[in-house]
Amino acid sequence: MNRCSAPQKDAALKTAGLIAAALSLLMLAGCPAVGPDYVRPETELPPAWHSQTQDGLTPATPEPQALANWWTTLDDPMLASLIQRAADGNLDLQTAQARVREARARRGISQADFYPSLDAGASATKVRSSAGTGFGRRTELYETGFDALWELDVFGGVRRSVEAADADLQASQEDLGSVLVSLLAEVALNYIDVRTLQTRITVAVANAQAQEETYQLTRSRYEAGLTDELAVQSALYTLAGTRAEIPVLRTGLESAMNRLAVLLGVAPGVLHAELRVPSDIPVPPVSVAVGVPADTIRRRPDVRRAERQLAAQTALIGVATADLYPRFVLLGSLGYEALSTGDLFSSGSLAWRIGPQVSWRLFSGGAVRQNIEVQSARQEQTLKQYQATVLGALEEAENTLTAYIGEQARRDALVTATQAAAQAFQLARDQYQAGLVDFSEVLIAQRSLLSFEDQLALSTGAVTANLVRIYKSLGGGWAVPAPDKDAGAEAAAQAR
Repeated sequence: MNRCSAPQKDAALKTAGLIAAALSLLMLAGCPAVGPDYVRPETELPPAWHSQTQDGLTPATPEPQALANWWTTLDDPMLASLIQRAADGNLDLQTAQARVREARARRGISQADFYPSLDAGASATKVRSSAGTGFGRRTELYETGFDALWELDVFGGVRRSVEAADADLQASQEDLGSVLVSLLAEVALNYIDVRTLQTRITVAVANAQAQEETYQLTRSRYEAGLTDELAVQSALYTLAGTRAEIPVLRTGLESAMNRLAVLLGVAPGVLHAELRVPSDIPVPPVSVAVGVPADTIRRRPDVRRAERQLAAQTALIGVATADLYPRFVLLGSLGYEALSTGDLFSSGSLAWRIGPQVSWRLFSGGAVRQNIEVQSARQEQTLKQYQATVLGALEEAENTLTAYIGEQARRDALVTATQAAAQAFQLARDQYQAGLVDFSEVLIAQRSLLSFEDQLALSTGAVTANLVRIYKSLGGGWAVPAPDKDAGAEAAAQAR
């Protein structure tokens, strides 16, 4: 039977002690993480919208895919093309995608703290001691090897930092969704502006032509002695006033087209050829499902982002709290040391070291506890910001629903007014030619017709624009990303 020597027994006992100490530390690493566990805040929401769901608005829950691609309900191929190109080329969206990649990389950095670090190194040192000490010797030392360090996450500081990084990544994904929702709505709103301005220009040009005919008729009657010069001048300033409005409308049209180009990530002027031919203002669908407030809050990316920011800040309290406790580290090194390069890799030059290390900050002037207070105060601020975001989302949705319903009622009234004004103008002109009424009646009817037609065009565009704002307030225009999925690629792909 073989027996170990005393030195071998001592070495074995020491090694066993080190292993036992390491295992004990690993068991401690299973302790719950310090700091508060995150609990999603409960928010009291109204069961239904305060605004009445009428004029095509229904409380039915929107179908997710239809809401994500809401622009298809307007049945406008040009708008669909512009939205697809904006999702591919918009610079703000690309910036948000880069922020998602940054957050994913930062999460990877935090996760790396779970694992040991291993460094390799080599050195060659020449030393000469002072002759004043009586030696004055020269020494050469050569070293090479590996150093390892593993800090055990006993109290959960690393776990909390990873938890915060996870929440930050999710918040950046929600921020990307928020950028996408706003971008697609802005593209649609500017496109509606383009079509509305084109309609108003068409109305103004047609009215200017009609006023030109009225002016020529008045001049003829004046030259024939059938009317006075006041009628001629009144017809002229009415015509000139309408003509003066047209350049203003064309300037607005140019601005809207240029803004669309920038939203698509191209230079101003690039879209002019595509949009030069006027087209009708997109018409809203007959029925629009708006759901209930709870649906909106669950879906809106800005609310989801605020909630994830709260989760991240809650985890940071735990990171700060971990500094109150000791740190446990396993250290180890393996390498060679020699006084000459020839002996560096000989068996006798082998050197190693392994063992645990404990450090504990016993006094810091209260800095650690003050940092915990800082993170706690920030969490309270983030909670209030979340609650404010929820209220702001509800306010926006309520306002857009009210605006949509009100503008539809206004447009219906303007349709009736425009039809009546057109008939009144024709009657006034016929009676003026027959000498039955004064020319002032013609002017009043003609100005009213131009005003109502222009207001009708504005209102028609406003109805569709308010529908776009409803979709935006409901969080439409994006698909909720799956956890740890490349939200940048998904967000850009969903608009195609």
